[in-house]
Amino acid sequence: MRERYIFFFILGVDTFILLFQTSQLSISYAEAKLLYGDPSFLQYIIRFSLDIFGQNDFGLRFVMILFHLLSAVLMYKISTEYIKTVRNRLWVLVIFVLLPGVVSAAVIVNSAGVLLFGLLLFIYLQKNIQQKYLNVLLFIYAFVDISFAYLFLALSIYYIFQGKRKLFIYMLGLYSLTSYFYGFEISGFPTGYFLDTIGVYSAIFTPIIFIYLSYALYRRYFSSQRDIIWCISTVVLLLSLLLSFRQKLPLEHFAPYLILALPLAAQTFISSYRVRLKQYRTKYRFAFVLSFVLLALNTLIVFFNQELYKVLEKPSQHFAYDSNIAKDLAALLKKRGVNCVSTERKMQLRLKFYSISKCKKNYLQEMPIRTSHKTNVTISYKDRVLYRGNVTKINNL
Repeated sequence: MRERYIFFFILGVDTFILLFQTSQLSISYAEAKLLYGDPSFLQYIIRFSLDIFGQNDFGLRFVMILFHLLSAVLMYKISTEYIKTVRNRLWVLVIFVLLPGVVSAAVIVNSAGVLLFGLLLFIYLQKNIQQKYLNVLLFIYAFVDISFAYLFLALSIYYIFQGKRKLFIYMLGLYSLTSYFYGFEISGFPTGYFLDTIGVYSAIFTPIIFIYLSYALYRRYFSSQRDIIWCISTVVLLLSLLLSFRQKLPLEHFAPYLILALPLAAQTFISSYRVRLKQYRTKYRFAFVLSFVLLALNTLIVFFNQELYKVLEKPSQHFAYDSNIAKDLAALLKKRGVNCVSTERKMQLRLKFYSISKCKKNYLQEMPIRTSHKTNVTISYKDRVLYRGNVTKINNL
């Protein structure tokens, strides 16, 4: 009973932080492009959410938060197979909700949150339902997002080693279907993105956890514990590193596959810790505490991210800069009785979400922050100017 209270307490605190972040963010250009661009599964469900909750930031991000909370529950359920004690499973849950990549997928509208939920749902159901129903679920995945193509590729390798030829052919068929439906491009010359990819992975997981996740997968290769999670995570990780030699990758399509390996890494860590005498466990305790401190600091930075504007020389260097300004700018324009403007393409699309339409009678021009010209629109956070602009009324005679 005590563990259940702790479980819901963790999810409750996590939800509070995410809702607070939702109130601090504006729609980014990438999110606006997804919402108003080509039709997609994610676009449909976001529009459905907006129909229910209204045209606001909560309606925009509610689906991502819901997917995140469901993913957290699934991660906890999946970890029961690998970790015996409830206390250790709760630690896995805490680490999961604190991972930088998981936090960003919970509030940023993109395919990462949908992919992560879909992967965890598949892993959970593959031990609880018949294969024929699982095949139907995978068929649906083929039309949800292109990033599920890597799941089909990894499963085809897994099933061929399991001697399941029909499932191998079916997975190849789904991979081909997804590639055809969305279009798939592998091109380019060696450009040095391999190190960039390692760096982004380290940022998504923190360096220590990324290294240990990779180590746990490597270590299991030499054991008899190469299960379906190991195969999926390993194949996609190696594929992403291989492709990065030729092109820059959208890692939101790859990182969720490595998050799957979190219970495996936890099991490996706990096993290594317990087989050692107490006097030899110090380095493991230090590594765990250091990893947890880094994750906690990451959450605090996300929670109080606006404070960073005080210390950054250029506001555009802030990691959340692309998700700021638009909401405050729209509110300022409405306060001045301006309900439509003409401005540069990216901001125009972002303002559309906040009911600032496009017209020719008002022209909004962004100005350099450190300009000597007089401006009539200024957006500031924590006494730092983030945006300057001029609204000019155009008289069409």
